[in-house]
Amino acid sequence: MESAISALVSHFKAFAGKDGSSASLSREEFCSLVTAQLPTFVKNGSDPGVIDQLMGSLDENNDGELTFLEFWQLIGKLASKHGGFSE
Repeated sequence: MESAISALVSHFKAFAGKDGSSASLSREEFCSLVTAQLPTFVKNGSDPGVIDQLMGSLDENNDGELTFLEFWQLIGKLASKHGGFSE
């Protein structure tokens, strides 16, 4: 599990750092991450409407960016669904 956590953190920082700060994902960075790293887990991830809806549901402070903790909600939801732990 440690390698999985390391990989998630590394991927987050790599995508978040594309426009400067590796501490948060902009909408464009989030879209890039979803389409590159989660193509089968996030259906229609390249659709701007899907990205806007998903980002809006995760962006708790409504600042237009996702911190790692906000992004982590998505990972938890996808892992739960994939593992059959949620509907």
